[in-house]
Amino acid sequence: MLSAVALVPSAPVMIAELAGAAATETADLRVAAVSAARGLPPRWVGVGVASEDAVVSPDAVGTFAGYGVDLPVALSAAALGGQPARLPLCVLVAAWLRGTANPAASAEMHTYRGDHPAEAAVALGRRLRADLDAFDEPTGVLVVADGANTLTPAAPGGYDPDALAGQHALDDALAGGAASALVGLSESAVGRVAYQVLAGLVAPAPRSADELYRGAPYGVGYFVGRWTP
Repeated sequence: MLSAVALVPSAPVMIAELAGAAATETADLRVAAVSAARGLPPRWVGVGVASEDAVVSPDAVGTFAGYGVDLPVALSAAALGGQPARLPLCVLVAAWLRGTANPAASAEMHTYRGDHPAEAAVALGRRLRADLDAFDEPTGVLVVADGANTLTPAAPGGYDPDALAGQHALDDALAGGAASALVGLSESAVGRVAYQVLAGLVAPAPRSADELYRGAPYGVGYFVGRWTP
């Protein structure tokens, strides 16, 4: 049974051990993301974008070594100490948040290719909702996704002034719980498919939505919030 949704970015820079000198600069983002995740029940299902459609089980262990620091993370406490596997960034961030926000929680991560058309992504969200509603146990969904990565000249995707309007629209839709607006998201949103899966998951709309953070500290659109289905 779906009981809560937390929205966070897949931003290594919000993790203090990885941010280095920027840790103070991103403290508000980090605090917001941990706060959003703490609102989830102990059973988590994560949603993110990766190179393939896959389900990553709670026994998965990974490391941020590819991002500069060998920081081990796991999708459940029972998995800690296991052999790290190569995991997508969204899965690593979900695992870090689990260990930081609620070490007793267990997470199963669902990743989706970034090239799914909008209608297909929404259908995937509806299918996931049916799966969640088949369980009596309260389940929290953690959506790990970014907006545009082209918002400033120093942004990792280069600078696209036209992406600014799309980012504002995305932030407003997430802040207001406008699930239907996510269906028409611009391709500039890196996490487009994850957000469209979210639209199908909570259709027609969440009961309430709360914004905890929005910003683009390094030219990438980051949003943190909570939706109540």
